Amino acid sequence: MNSTVFSTSPETYWSHYEEVSKYNVHLNVFEKLWEAWYAYMQNDVLATGIMSFVMHELVYFGRSLPWIIIDTFGLFRKYKIQPNKIPTLKEQWECARLVLLSHFTVELPQIWLFHPMAQYFGMATSVPFPSLWTMAYQIAIFFVMEDTWHYFSHRAFHWGPLYRGIHKIHHQYSAPFGLAAEYASPIEVMVLGFGTIGCPIVWCAFTGDLHILTMYIWIVLRLFQAIDAHSGYEFPWSLHHFLPFWAGADHHDVHHEKFVGNFASSFRWWDFVLDTEYTPESVKRWREKKAEKAAKKAN
Repeated sequence: MNSTVFSTSPETYWSHYEEVSKYNVHLNVFEKLWEAWYAYMQNDVLATGIMSFVMHELVYFGRSLPWIIIDTFGLFRKYKIQPNKIPTLKEQWECARLVLLSHFTVELPQIWLFHPMAQYFGMATSVPFPSLWTMAYQIAIFFVMEDTWHYFSHRAFHWGPLYRGIHKIHHQYSAPFGLAAEYASPIEVMVLGFGTIGCPIVWCAFTGDLHILTMYIWIVLRLFQAIDAHSGYEFPWSLHHFLPFWAGADHHDVHHEKFVGNFASSFRWWDFVLDTEYTPESVKRWREKKAEKAAKKAN
């Protein structure tokens, strides 16, 4: 438990911060702020739940806001991948409403149960924080794990019945925009969300080495990746120009436009290895394979 018992009972958050600072001089400022929060709340489940949900909302809508402004005022139009399909403010608002509904009805209950589940699997919530190296290599592993889960789950959602019953909602916009990253069926939100939340928990269950701060930084980076991949803009400074295996907006935008191929989230390797990357050459191969199968059935 993070909660700290003091000889006196400070009533404000900053009073707790002063107490923590007085008796924990070895901690840095961020660690003191963190410890004071848990001490102030006196309920670790509530403290983690509030912090997790607020963080998610601020990051999701905060990162989406620049893309809303860019679309609304026609900025960087020459970098728009599908320049003739600009989302209207009405579409942005309707998208935001469904996303908010999903956040409060689907994601909030999961976030509320996150702390007990994290503690059950041995995830640390106390201070001091892990080293930067520890957080960096674990987050890199989570990116690879999540990308694998996302690829195969997403590809499964394009199977006829699953597409019509679940995934079709996410494909309402053939030219995606930032807010649409989590515009999806509640079932899809839970299944694909397992890659983001479940992969680190699986890692923790096997290694016993994970801090919730690492989890938070990972989730923030994953949200940035998802929102930017749905932004609909391809810039000369986009990350895939420097990391060729990175997916990015140009990779995912084609998926929304063509409704096939490019199933991965962060990287391109699963699509490359399993021949699902959308290119003129691959489309030709897919059609030839489909024709061969049809010919075999006819015979």
